[in-house]
Parts: sequence; C-alpha cells; structure tokens
Amino acid sequence: MDNKGIVLKATGELFGDKDPSAVDRWVAPDYRQHSSLVADGPEALRGLVANLPEGFRYELARVVADGDLVALHGVYHGFGPEPLVAFDLFRVEDGKLAEHWDALTPVVPRTASGRSQVDGAAQPADVDTEGSRALVAEFAQRILQDADYSVLTDYISTETYLQHNPEAADGLDGFGAAAAEWARQGRNLVYKTVHRVVAEGDLVLLQSEGEFGEPVAYWDLFRVQDGRIVEHWDVIAPIPAALPHGNGLF
Repeated sequence: MDNKGIVLKATGELFGDKDPSAVDRWVAPDYRQHSSLVADGPEALRGLVANLPEGFRYELARVVADGDLVALHGVYHGFGPEPLVAFDLFRVEDGKLAEHWDALTPVVPRTASGRSQVDGAAQPADVDTEGSRALVAEFAQRILQDADYSVLTDYISTETYLQHNPEAADGLDGFGAAAAEWARQGRNLVYKTVHRVVAEGDLVLLQSEGEFGEPVAYWDLFRVQDGRIVEHWDVIAPIPAALPHGNGLF
C-alpha cells in the first residue's frame, strides 16, 4: 500500500469507523502532533477518536500525496456546532502515521463566487508535478512574500481563475476587490514564511505563516493549468496563543 492508501485507510478507520483500536494499527508510537485540538502522541489521538460524538462524520474532497506527505482537504461535521473546512497533512514513516498538521475554518453558506469552499476538481491531473511545484513556489516568493503584484499575471490566469475563498469572487478583479476590502479592514495579506510545498500533478498546497490582521496559518491549495494558476482553495486560521503540546503549529 502506498502512502496515500495508508492515510486514507487509517483516517477512514479512525474518523469514519470511529475505531480507537485503529491507533494501534496505523499510528507510530512517537506520533508527533501539531494540531491545536489535541495533545501529543497516540494516546491523545485515541482519546479524541473514542470521544467523537454520535453524529460526527468527515467528507473528503481531495487528496494530494507527495513522497512521505499526504494532504487531505474536506469537511468535518461534529467537531463543533457548525461544519468545519479542514486541511490535514500527515507524514508517513514505515507504514504508520508519524506526524500531523491541520487548519480548520467554519463552512460559509454563501461565498462571493457562489462556489463552495471545497468543490471543484477532485483528482490531481496526470501532469508534471515538478513544473506545478516550481510555478507555485515562485509565485509564493514573488507575490505572496515579496508582494510584487506587478507580475501577478505571470502566474495567475487572466482568462480563468476560479476562487473558493469565501470573500473573493472569481477572476483577478475578484481577488483585487477582496484584497482592497481586507486592507480597508486592517487585514492585509502578509506571508512571512512558507513552511511546506506539497504537490501532486496539477495541485500544489502551501502551508505558510503570516498575518491577516492577527498571526495566522495560511493553507493555500492551487490548481495549475498551462503554466498558470487557474483555481484556488484556502483556510486561514488564527494561530492560538497556547497549544496542548510543545511541538508548535508548523
């Protein structure tokens, strides 16, 4: 079984079947946790699974697998009073889940584009992964970190740019209008550090750290086509003042 299969099987038993014994089969003894929801180690994960509520369920939208890293994008129902859009990133080692990061944000019933936060292309296309990775990594440096918007059209399609951020409409004009409104509210997009770039085919996930009126974790998923970014999903999550472990959020 490849790493994608391991993560899907493990999370299916843990969060689909809600089976605490799946921890013994799929989680490494030195499992390292970065989530703000649960403490470090396999026993804390076992406790989380054992106490999932009756109506808890998870809807998977897409998977991006890159070496020992596998990212899931989907919606959790039952972690709180409202559904939560989530990115989960797992590192696999010797056939077991060895490390986990995540970011969650509430589902928004009506978005600016009319698209949901998770719909759209569900499977990575069979295209050059490294080309997609290089394009998005360069975009992250020049646009997101350096804020050089003069070269935006070198990276984002001027013909098709589908947006899943709740507050931004489709197209470059939609992004520009949202960015201007955020700035008016004192929520400037500031990307300080890109921690990970996870790519498979035409899908590239960035895990970044910065500010958006407050310290935040940015998780941005991009779809690349013909040398340009044509679709974007994201979660922007505040960085909590304290975590239930000493591993940090990143």
